[in-house]
Amino acid sequence: MKYSGFLASAAVVALANAHTTIYNVWVDDVDQGVGNTAAGYIRSPPNNSPIKDITSTDMTCNVNNVATAKTIDVQAGSKITLEWHHESNSASDDIIDGSHKGPTLAYIAPTSSNGAGDVWVKLAESGYDAATKLWAVDTLRTNKGKTNVIIPTGLTPGEYLLRGEIIALHESDTAFNVNPARGAQLYMECVQLNVLGSGATTLPAGVAIPGAYSYADPGIVFNLYGSFTEYTIPGPAVWDGTTGETAAPATSASIPASSSAAAPVSTSAAAEPTTTATFADSVTLPTTLVQVATSAAPVVTSAAPVVSASKSAKDSCKPKSSKAAAGTSSIPTTLQTITSPAPSGASGAVTLYGQCGGTNYIGSTTCATGTCKVQNPYYSQCVSE
Repeated sequence: MKYSGFLASAAVVALANAHTTIYNVWVDDVDQGVGNTAAGYIRSPPNNSPIKDITSTDMTCNVNNVATAKTIDVQAGSKITLEWHHESNSASDDIIDGSHKGPTLAYIAPTSSNGAGDVWVKLAESGYDAATKLWAVDTLRTNKGKTNVIIPTGLTPGEYLLRGEIIALHESDTAFNVNPARGAQLYMECVQLNVLGSGATTLPAGVAIPGAYSYADPGIVFNLYGSFTEYTIPGPAVWDGTTGETAAPATSASIPASSSAAAPVSTSAAAEPTTTATFADSVTLPTTLVQVATSAAPVVTSAAPVVSASKSAKDSCKPKSSKAAAGTSSIPTTLQTITSPAPSGASGAVTLYGQCGGTNYIGSTTCATGTCKVQNPYYSQCVSE
């Protein structure tokens, strides 16, 4: 009995050691200080537990998508370093449990959207390197919790949310909607940025989060302990940073080790640029991304209310501790809600990975690309056929 009790306790400790959040952000190698407090610049959750329900609004910026006091000034073209930690930003922190292998990703959206709608554009991703058999999380742990992403050089000045994400795959052999005790574990937070410069590159039409991932995605339901040589990172392809380019979905069977925003390429239809730009300090393999040239849809200002984050379903993992107390406060950021951009496909059609149905949904049910597929009674999504 004592031995069994010891094993049970060890299992609980292992789960507690799994969790992680973003503590600090660096701009061009300059530490901006601890940001995960009410007086900081990161929209942080009250604990370090993951989100497992990929249809929940908590997927946007975690369970506490509320504006914080500060916004970091960055120049377009800057290197942004996200520093993840389990319990503290001390040198001895274990970052995230080594069993929690999986990809790291980064998205960007206008702050005025509060993350609602088809506004999220992928800037970087790093997955599995078949040559070294290392995952992005392995590299993250080696680099003491740090991953880098480059803000596009020509990005239009303004306030943006930079969303860092980790997908832990140690229980992803079964989908959460099939067995809530299992499923991929997602960790994400949104950093408030104010991009400076004289650029004129606007963000293309993005994807909705929640909405960009489905339980049919091989990158969400994945057997980490089976035999595999590749892994498909979920969501759209990485945007190359040029005007009018809409990121195509990442549906290729070949798996990139990593990729990030790159130098401008041709904007002709169906161009296939090859990029090796990456999360810095990650193993890099060439990645072929299919870019479809479309015109950026206009953003229409409205008085729609800001979507409030709801509490996510509890999962099998429990938080080990709460966040640190808030520090010095300053004037809060004022948010303006806008409607999501008009679809970029045929008139009235929904873009790939956009919502096309569900309870109380009143928009278009026609997909510009793919088929409208029911994910659950409340959400249908345009997916590739």
